[in-house]
Amino acid sequence: MVTTIQLEEETKKSLKRMKMFPGETYSHVIERLMQGEEEEVLSPETIKNIEKSLEDVKAGRVYTMEEVKKKLGMK
Repeated sequence: MVTTIQLEEETKKSLKRMKMFPGETYSHVIERLMQGEEEEVLSPETIKNIEKSLEDVKAGRVYTMEEVKKKLGMK
């Protein structure tokens, strides 16, 4: 079952900042808070970098370990 709740704008902004990964729902954030989980919240910059990385993977912009080693001059 899904329901709608009213939140002050600042509360909504706070919940949004507490999301740990792209696509996490507000419901999941609230559940974590109610359970007292004190997991580290990812910064907006970190989330943006993760989202960009996921886009790169989906677009096939990836390197094999061998390619990375070669590029870095490693054997």
